[in-house]
Amino acid sequence: MMQQYLRIKAEHPDQLLFYRMGDFYELFYDDAKRAAKLLDISLTARGKSAGEPIPMAGIPYHSAEGYIAKIVRAGESVVICEQIGDPATSKGPVERQVVRIVTPGTLSDEALLDETRDNLLAAIDTDEGRFGMALVDISAGRFSLLEVESEDGLLAELERLRPAELLYPEHSALSSLLAGRRGIRPQAPWHFEQDTAERLLCQQFNTQDLTGFGCAHLKLAIGAAGCLLQYARDTQRSALPHIRRIQIEQRSDAVLLDASTRRNLELDQNLSGGQENTLASVLDKTRTPMGGRMLRRWLHRPLRDRDTLIARQHAINWLRDGFKFEEIAQPLKQVGDMERILSRVALRSARPRDLERLKHALSCLPELQQLLADTDAPLLQTLAVSISSFPALSELLERAVIESPPMLIRDGGVIAEGYDAELDELRGISENAGAYLLELESRERNRTGISTLKVGYNRVHGYYIEVSKAQAVDMPAEYQRRQTLKNAERYITPELKTFEDKALSAKGRALAREKQLYDELLETLAAELFSLQESATALAELDVLQNLAERAETLDYRAPVLVDHPCIEIEGGRHPVVEAVMDSPFVANNLQMDPQRRMLVITGPNMGGKSTYMRQAALITLMAHIGSHVPATSSTIGIVDRIFTRMGSSDDLAGGRSTFMVEMTETANILHNASERSLVLMDEVGRGTSTFDGLSLAWSCAEFLAREIKAFTLFATHYFELTALPEQCQGVENVHLTAVEHNDHIVFLHEVQQGPASQSYGLQVAKLAGVPDHVIREAREKLVQLEQDARAEEFRPAPTRSAATEPGPVQNDLFIAPVPSEAEKRLETVDPDELTPRAALDLIYELKKMMR
Repeated sequence: MMQQYLRIKAEHPDQLLFYRMGDFYELFYDDAKRAAKLLDISLTARGKSAGEPIPMAGIPYHSAEGYIAKIVRAGESVVICEQIGDPATSKGPVERQVVRIVTPGTLSDEALLDETRDNLLAAIDTDEGRFGMALVDISAGRFSLLEVESEDGLLAELERLRPAELLYPEHSALSSLLAGRRGIRPQAPWHFEQDTAERLLCQQFNTQDLTGFGCAHLKLAIGAAGCLLQYARDTQRSALPHIRRIQIEQRSDAVLLDASTRRNLELDQNLSGGQENTLASVLDKTRTPMGGRMLRRWLHRPLRDRDTLIARQHAINWLRDGFKFEEIAQPLKQVGDMERILSRVALRSARPRDLERLKHALSCLPELQQLLADTDAPLLQTLAVSISSFPALSELLERAVIESPPMLIRDGGVIAEGYDAELDELRGISENAGAYLLELESRERNRTGISTLKVGYNRVHGYYIEVSKAQAVDMPAEYQRRQTLKNAERYITPELKTFEDKALSAKGRALAREKQLYDELLETLAAELFSLQESATALAELDVLQNLAERAETLDYRAPVLVDHPCIEIEGGRHPVVEAVMDSPFVANNLQMDPQRRMLVITGPNMGGKSTYMRQAALITLMAHIGSHVPATSSTIGIVDRIFTRMGSSDDLAGGRSTFMVEMTETANILHNASERSLVLMDEVGRGTSTFDGLSLAWSCAEFLAREIKAFTLFATHYFELTALPEQCQGVENVHLTAVEHNDHIVFLHEVQQGPASQSYGLQVAKLAGVPDHVIREAREKLVQLEQDARAEEFRPAPTRSAATEPGPVQNDLFIAPVPSEAEKRLETVDPDELTPRAALDLIYELKKMMR
């Protein structure tokens, strides 16, 4: 047995091998030690190898799911090795075979998955700074390709997709770029060979070439797809019949968000890593798990296609009118996670309760079609067509599967009574054996006239008819002696023998028959898989739309006007998340940005609402680009190409980057990639270094955005000097957040008004935060002194230079040479040997004038 184990283990050296032995999965050697630590189970020993005990650990096979989930969450993979031979007929060890490999990116079991998130397996190929990506969600049957042109673009996509497992060519440039990420799996370079990949994809989709999918030109992505597909087939031990199409993602179709922007806007994960108080937590009241996952995909990939967004708006308007979303929501509750159930049907791993949920889902489809019959929204009309009805399958499942079936088919009792005559007979024999034997005993007593005749059973001889020795002489001819006792004789009859054969094997045969019928059900469903998947996708989109309609009605959101020309005009805008958690009314504010007003320099007190005002502008813009209604009285929004944020402070200790380095890296990304169709949020740029450096950087960044890029920019700062920027740059204006001081306390009004702020109220905010009073008093005295010194310096006449006059301290610059003066530049052009005395004298006067 251990030889068999070691032979199988040699094929999977880096994965935990669950080796089936009877009612347990056993692990040996290092696997046992790792599993004991990961699962907190006992480590024992069994037998010896090279004179040393063999470490061993095991778990019951019927409760393996929970243990596997724990291992996979830790980033490990599990190889499931089952007994496929018959112990009764096997000579030597029962034949075993690997039936499945469970890895973080290839999960399909309900118990192992997070229903709120896609579970993606990704592969990346690279060449000359370009990257091709392939992605598959095995639990849902989605397969997509995309290519990106830069490392920043790749990292942004990885942050959007957050794959559970990532394949890449070993020893490539990706090794260092992906270092430290969980779930990375280096693969041999030949797994990404493009010709092999094309052949695999054509086999998978049963096509002659890939032209019909529009991806033939995506060579790197195709190479990644080949590696991905082979890895998925190897782990699932299946041809993946539910993956039927390729979706091509073009970055130009979407509003691009980098990792920093996703983090700062807290789309579905807050800054602490949780899911509370995020945009998704406010917007997601979907009725199905697959609808919730689709909504998150929309939030992370807003669209730039105005026609698609307007179609979604029209659908939401129709659903909102007359509260039709409420009628739609009721049957959607019964649909469940149809998308993932169908994937398990395709992989033949669906469980009885999956089929029960699918039965309920199919029964709801006619009602949903009827509710959408009179819609005038084109998108809903399309969805109504895609939501097919399956009366034959619905009726089949209704007849075949009982209500509330057991968890596993091996437990039996899944197939309904009356569905199959043979199964009913086998169950009847097993369940009604006692009644049959009593009826047989009464009948034989009457026939033989022996009142003491009885029918019995023992484990050695089986069923028998027993009479006393005195009565044995009168037994009918068909009675065959089975056993002689001291005072009695036991017989068997042909009828009892037939019953015995059926009864002793009835339970096992009933389970076998039920398993056969169950497999036939899966085959019947699989034959309609493509149409069922189309319906599931349409149901998920319908769920998202009715959800957005409900949110719009409940939270008083309004449809934005989407236009082609650049502008962001918001009247009465509110922050959707802050408003949701506040007990008091939210103070709404306006925002006006157009080609003549492209940058707002925002000043005001700490805690005055600058960050909220900026983020709400970005979130309203983003919501408009998924087709949603937005938290504003009215809004007109032009299609943007990217949203950038440079907000907050954080360091990257593992990467060796300080807070200021992170800030400058994010700033550089914005300055390199923003365009005049981008929305940029910049908060407190330059605060991480000295005042002069920080002010200079903040000024130059703001000026570059205003003059050169001309992006729509909200630039919050405490450098009051930046309020002079509108005087020098066209399209820049000042606004500020208001606050009032009363009895040495500050009251934030959160209103945005034109013009710069008059003061920052820093000491008042420090007092609010609990800084000791004596520290506040000393700070106030120091503030008065500094302000007096600054005013005195402002009106002090400039000193004349003399030998005794020393220049003030100057901040050294370690990296940039001093900028040469005009006089120095002039001298660079002079050749002294060619100057006449008169020309030299004129040059001296010219230089002296320059110096002055």
